[in-house]
Amino acid sequence: MSSMATLLIILGLLASFLDTTESQIGVSYGMFGNNLPSETDAISLYNSNDIRMMRLYFPNQAALQALRGSNIEVMVGVQNSELSYVAASRNNSFDWVSRNIVTYSDVKFRYISVGNEVNPSDGTLAPLVYIALTNIREAVVFYGLGNQIKVSTAIDTTLIGANYPPSQGAFKAEVRAYIDPIIAFLVANNAPLLVNVFPYFSYVDNPVDISLAYATFTSPSIVVQDGAHGYQNLFDAIVDVVYSALEKAGGPWVEIVVSETGWPSAGASAATFNNARTYLRNMVAHARWGTPKRPGRAIQTYLFSMFDENNKEPQIEKNFGLFYPNQTTKYNLCFN
Repeated sequence: MSSMATLLIILGLLASFLDTTESQIGVSYGMFGNNLPSETDAISLYNSNDIRMMRLYFPNQAALQALRGSNIEVMVGVQNSELSYVAASRNNSFDWVSRNIVTYSDVKFRYISVGNEVNPSDGTLAPLVYIALTNIREAVVFYGLGNQIKVSTAIDTTLIGANYPPSQGAFKAEVRAYIDPIIAFLVANNAPLLVNVFPYFSYVDNPVDISLAYATFTSPSIVVQDGAHGYQNLFDAIVDVVYSALEKAGGPWVEIVVSETGWPSAGASAATFNNARTYLRNMVAHARWGTPKRPGRAIQTYLFSMFDENNKEPQIEKNFGLFYPNQTTKYNLCFN
């Protein structure tokens, strides 16, 4: 084999490697502020910072217009307040997809998140999620987008009961009636589970047993040994807890997409600029490598959130932004 052929093979392998390890970091675009830039300016900021994935919590029409023709991949949400509408009838779900997805054929939709952190004990909303999922999925398939767009829902980790060590992760018994049909839906449609993962809250809830270094990816050595798997950071442990829970609930091959993660820069205990910068920089660097249960498989991760949002409550919720409302960067992250 010639040296040129060998070089081409090596370059091909490298390109394949980069394809699986890069472009895994996105940013959630929240809009709860009265001093935020226009949607057009916000999308320009995504582009200028090479942020290639966006989570939109609802189909904001100005944002979708600004996304036309861009290379940004979009996760768009069916808000909890819309679940009753899309679950009520097949026609309603077709209308939602037609207005908010099909109309924007030049936007690169990747996921539809049907509901966000719906409480399984909510007798009004929880029964709607599975119905809404199936209705939206049917509409997506009808419009020929079934291979392009995956339909899922976003959960938080309060659905987890057993969580230590990670291999013992399991959903709470009382949420199984809610989550099991959703997992079956994801399995049937080869769709990921969207999970909001916040080591920050785990740390501040239990700073005696969880160190700041473990929570911010700065532990110098393994903290938790779980059989053959060693955990040097809390993020991996949380994600693998959910993987273990999925395995026990009939979804051993369901992938996890981290639909939110972040660290506040002010407003509460351990919410400092330095802690936030450390967590976020290390999160971006770490995402490409996977977790001990899924090594070498990059974790699609959406950082929370694009801007500080001054209309949020409580105070801590105002300070998760990666950028200030005047569009200057807080942490100078290299996203991809």
